[in-house]
Amino acid sequence: VQLQASGGGLVQAGGSLRLSCFASGITFDTRNQYAMGWFRQAPGKDREFVAAIGWSGISTLYADSVKGRFTISRNNAENTVYLQMNSLIPEDTAVYYCAAGKATAATLLRPPVNTDEYSHWGQGTLVTASS
Repeated sequence: VQLQASGGGLVQAGGSLRLSCFASGITFDTRNQYAMGWFRQAPGKDREFVAAIGWSGISTLYADSVKGRFTISRNNAENTVYLQMNSLIPEDTAVYYCAAGKATAATLLRPPVNTDEYSHWGQGTLVTASS
């Protein structure tokens, strides 16, 4: 599985961006059920969880810092996961990474939030929200 994140850029505070993550080398279907997540890493800080979505797309989880502003979604037919980011603030500035983790009985109910629950990572896309 290879993940390609895109959509980052420079935006003024209050603006919006939509990140995309395309998965190649695999087809999201009933035989290949993957939970997907977005993480971010600001300069000098640890990588942190942003949002996750279960394989079916029904279950989602968000970090408190982005709840109500960010929306994660997926299109399994297109092997793509999205992160719609609204009302961006300077604190959202970071490199954003998408990740894929094989679904388990537990993650079917609650998408994974820890980095060690994900086995595949994209290269990251930079988001800068200027004040």
